[in-house]
Amino acid sequence: MSDYDRNATTRWGSAGVARSAEYDLGLRSYMLGIYNHMTLALAISALVAVGIFMLGRTNPLVQMIYQTPLRWVVMLAPLAFVFVLSWRFEKMSYTALLGTFWAFAAVMGLSMGWIGLVFKVGSIVNALLVTTIAFAGLSLYGYTTKRSLSGIGSFLVMGLIGLIVASIVNIFLQSGILGFAISLIGVLIFAGLTAWDTQRLKGDYEYLSQDGELMQKSSVMGAMSLYLNFINMFQFILALTGSREE
Repeated sequence: MSDYDRNATTRWGSAGVARSAEYDLGLRSYMLGIYNHMTLALAISALVAVGIFMLGRTNPLVQMIYQTPLRWVVMLAPLAFVFVLSWRFEKMSYTALLGTFWAFAAVMGLSMGWIGLVFKVGSIVNALLVTTIAFAGLSLYGYTTKRSLSGIGSFLVMGLIGLIVASIVNIFLQSGILGFAISLIGVLIFAGLTAWDTQRLKGDYEYLSQDGELMQKSSVMGAMSLYLNFINMFQFILALTGSREE
């Protein structure tokens, strides 16, 4: 016991604390970057959607697009961007990836322009407020909880696939009861995905911190995941609670 060096222990302890503080600082910076990308994308989508809403009241061309089968072309266009971002992720530069993400957000806003033509403004605002509060709480839970949420990930993904299939079927059935069930289940699935994705992104940081460029690019993809969770949760909440224009 006489060889025990208290000073050495203190030095090693101080180094560990310093490394831990540096890691926490880097993690917070990485997550903040993801939320900043997501927030800007939401702002872009909102501006485009509001522009479509304003034009839609007086522009016959806009009304024609959203009241004919052409609306499906507009509404499904964002899928092309999702595929490009997912498949070309490794080959694209950070700048190109970020620019494509902003373009995706603009096209998503275009695809959501119909909302202002169908639902009352008050209902849209209320649904947006509820979504924002719910998203913030769920994401905070995913970031802070010590409980692993990895077990529910595969369950949520399978539920999402089922939700997509049911939504396609209901395009033809036009069932109000099925539509209500789809919206309710959709809210629950994307609520779970919000917490799960947040924890997953937090866990990825340790690996990504070894490669600065990969971390930057991954922050864009992480922002897209959270962005899609927010948008889908908002649309399902609006479908459940919104009042339609007469």
